Amino acid sequence: MFTRIWKDKNIRYYLLGGGASKLGDVLSGMAFLFLAYDLTGSKVLTTGMAIAETLPYLLFGLIGGVIADWLPKKKLLIVLDMIRIPLILSIVCLFYLELLSYFYLLVVSFLIQSIGCFFNPTHRTVLPIITVEEERTEVNSLNDTLTRGVTVLSPFLSVWLLNSYGVIHFFTFDALTYAVSAYCISKVNIQERKQVVNKSVKKVFSSIAEFASWAKAHTSVRQLFLFTFITVFFNTWVWEVGLLLALSEMSSESEELYSIIQGVFGGVVILTNIILPLFLKKMTLQIHLVGAMIWGIGIAYYGLFYGINHFFIGSAIVAIGLPIAGLSRIYLIQSLVPEEKMGRAFSSNAVLLYFSNTVSLGIYGFLVSFISIQKLMLFSGILIITTSIIGLLITMNKTKLRWRFTINFFK
Repeated sequence: MFTRIWKDKNIRYYLLGGGASKLGDVLSGMAFLFLAYDLTGSKVLTTGMAIAETLPYLLFGLIGGVIADWLPKKKLLIVLDMIRIPLILSIVCLFYLELLSYFYLLVVSFLIQSIGCFFNPTHRTVLPIITVEEERTEVNSLNDTLTRGVTVLSPFLSVWLLNSYGVIHFFTFDALTYAVSAYCISKVNIQERKQVVNKSVKKVFSSIAEFASWAKAHTSVRQLFLFTFITVFFNTWVWEVGLLLALSEMSSESEELYSIIQGVFGGVVILTNIILPLFLKKMTLQIHLVGAMIWGIGIAYYGLFYGINHFFIGSAIVAIGLPIAGLSRIYLIQSLVPEEKMGRAFSSNAVLLYFSNTVSLGIYGFLVSFISIQKLMLFSGILIITTSIIGLLITMNKTKLRWRFTINFFK
């Protein structure tokens, strides 16, 4: 199934470059946190480093989408990769000169993530240009499989690097992945339509407002963003915090169990990604909602049965629903959004996800002080299921109305 896709030079280099870059990002993300704690010994300052890795997306995410729509994509991606190489290597140099400080580490982390705000939506917009619609489900699936595979691989690679070379060479490895990414992008033939745009700071914000108005006027895009926000909001705390806290109450080996659950989760996601294109060539909003509903069933399962063994089963159910919802969301953006607006669409999607994550962690962090973890899990899963069912009923009714109108029109 994937052999024909992989033989396409453009797709092959696109996926290899993206996979290498993702692996470097995962490793450097861990290294920033490790070094921050090593330099300061402070949990508060280490948390500040984590914030420095997410804050840029809330500040510059939407602007990055505008730039992705305006500038030549291939040249922009290569330039951004080449800028990141000396930035990341400067940490290694200062480390060996014994001049590395927490503040410098914080600044570089912020800059690297800020560059990602421009790189990521641009990279996303390349895929629809180098593929035809019939290939996108398979290519998106293969892309997500590589990304998940890299995430599963990263803990093993990080242990090897730590034992062999030390945490500082996570950054050396990351610089190498940026070079690989730039090389792979240089091999991709990207046929872009030239755009004549009056570029200015004022125009940046008017372009963001223009896309917001466009998305608001397009029902499917608006509904997709809304359902995505709701699902991610009810999932984030449960997966990132709630599950770990629940395991801590049940076992003294909570971190090990959580890591194993993540491994099971990643494996099932990869398997789902591989199988999905066999059955689905085109994605719809209804398929997205079915995926979200399965996702919600997994979360509700956590709360309903609430036990270590059942957490593994619940995670496997979530790992089936999540890629269905995620891949259909990407496919719908690629299909419904015009090429000249796609950068803004992907950046809006990313900002929406980061905002939803932040709000979820804040609200649930407050609720868990007087509501049990089990009830929060069950409540979250039920609300995702309910929202998905309501969404399915709304979209199916609209489809029936359009079909009836078409039939009556031709009578």
